[in-house]
Amino acid sequence: MKNLMLNPILRGMWALLLLGIAIGALSAQIAYSHPPKSGSLPLIDKVRHATARFRDINVALAEGWAPATPCVSGPDTGAMGVHYVQPARKPDGTVAADAPQLLIYEPLPNGAVRLVGVEFLITVSDWEAKNGAVPALLDGNLMNLVSSPNRFGLPAFYELHVWAWEDNPKGSFADWNTRVKCDRENGD
Repeated sequence: MKNLMLNPILRGMWALLLLGIAIGALSAQIAYSHPPKSGSLPLIDKVRHATARFRDINVALAEGWAPATPCVSGPDTGAMGVHYVQPARKPDGTVAADAPQLLIYEPLPNGAVRLVGVEFLITVSDWEAKNGAVPALLDGNLMNLVSSPNRFGLPAFYELHVWAWEDNPKGSFADWNTRVKCDRENGD
């Protein structure tokens, strides 16, 4: 190995390889350490367009959305918020950017809430019945697989959070958002 490293061509190739790895790692860090702004990711723009009217919680309630969870938070990873579901919507084996399964609201003082994002969710069995045994995708974005058993008591499912209305330092599709808080859930 020592003789191989004395060869200037091999040293140059190793240097280029290591430089390429370093640049790739730096690019990946930059891409995921700063949340994208409007216009930078098509899925975020589609979600914003489809859910803008739900920024007013009264519109969501009038269209049949109802709270499904209390405010979901983690001990050190941030929060998700209160998930709202539309019970009349039946699963059909598809996910579409303009039809999220869950709206996510952050509690504010005096009982108010603000829309911070959405969650797309589909059971593995519903997905596979329509699409075959391939991983779930939403507009080219791979959804996260949550196997069963899980803490939710649900069958295995795919999910994807989209923080369309609150930038997330952890990334626009991360589960937890460090800028979302649950400490005002009871209107405090």
